[in-house]
Amino acid sequence: MSVIIFNTIGGIISNLEKQEAKLKQLNQKIKAEKNKIEQNLGKQIIRSANLDYGTLTTPQIKMIAKKVAAFLNQAQNNR
Repeated sequence: MSVIIFNTIGGIISNLEKQEAKLKQLNQKIKAEKNKIEQNLGKQIIRSANLDYGTLTTPQIKMIAKKVAAFLNQAQNNR
């Protein structure tokens, strides 16, 4: 009887570990896709605004991001 219980518990643990591995892999895919979207968005903003990658500073990037966010928030509030 105890062998059956241990086998059942072992099977449950094994299944949980497999599910955890799948979840971890899915989270990594989501993170990679999020990074891809963020990079593409940044590239499109830079391209559309005719900005030069070489001259952009961190403070300028932050200022642009705040302006884009304010614009998007305002547009969303006006819906």
